[in-house]
Amino acid sequence: MSKTTRRSLAAAGLAAIAARSARAQAGFPNRPITMTIPFAAGGPTDIVGRLLAESMSRELGQPVVVENTTGAGGTLGAQRVATARPDGYAILLHHIGMGVIPTMYRRLAYDPVNGFEPLGLVTEVPMTLVGRKELPAANLAELVALMKSSGDRFNLADAGIGSSSALCGALLANAIGAKPTVVPFRGTGPAMQEILGGRVDLLCDQTTQTTEYIRGGAVRVFATPSRSRIATLPEIPTTAEAGLPGFEITVWHGLYAPRGTPAPVCARLTAALQAALRDPRIVQRFTEIGTAPVSQEDATPEAHRRFWTADIAKWKPIIEATNSYAD
Repeated sequence: MSKTTRRSLAAAGLAAIAARSARAQAGFPNRPITMTIPFAAGGPTDIVGRLLAESMSRELGQPVVVENTTGAGGTLGAQRVATARPDGYAILLHHIGMGVIPTMYRRLAYDPVNGFEPLGLVTEVPMTLVGRKELPAANLAELVALMKSSGDRFNLADAGIGSSSALCGALLANAIGAKPTVVPFRGTGPAMQEILGGRVDLLCDQTTQTTEYIRGGAVRVFATPSRSRIATLPEIPTTAEAGLPGFEITVWHGLYAPRGTPAPVCARLTAALQAALRDPRIVQRFTEIGTAPVSQEDATPEAHRRFWTADIAKWKPIIEATNSYAD
């Protein structure tokens, strides 16, 4: 066989592969999509993800199946998607941890920034400081005094290193100069159960999980570390109003595909995300749990990339200054 013939056959083979790939992209999706959530079922990020998956399923015409891959501060689930085949059938819903992981974890089996295609932001969720119902503090000032005087006898629950609850708890402890005993769980869902059972003292968690318990009087709420009060929980003061200015943190969520996912497939997923965020059922349910969808302009890869990059830059000096590395 001549070199010319071999080259012709090789070119024909590549053309056939390209044609099959183009047809697959044009028909995307033609089977279920897996949305990995790197935190426990029943937790706040899981709640957002399942609402989003349900609406995106209707828009895409294929099921978006949620799978919880927990552990290592959300890096195990992220790794699963970063190393998946980049065909659009594996996507990741992650939160503020994506801004922290690139600095906090110095040795990972995947690239925490260049391993993904950002598809769009989803929502920015306020947080609340909630404690067990019997905690002997009626407001934030009394809570701060209790934490300072109790030292390591005071228990602060979180979902492990790199989680939003851990970031919030660490910022609070640093802001007031307290040294509580940190009790990590595999998610804030299990942590909340310990708060409800009176076995741990305090948890900083997203309204997507705490709203129901706050309204039902099952927990004691002290403040929200937000710039303004929460519309659905207007009685809760901000930390600034309650005497602790400068302590602010909210939890943003974004949707990702593996790096190298074809542009038409990413565009289809972004369009489904945007449609979901316009869905009146999503808007209503988000409102009920104390958050709101981002604007359509923010639910784009470009806006998501800018926001993510800025958040990495914001957290990098804080982590380095406090030597808060996970490895």
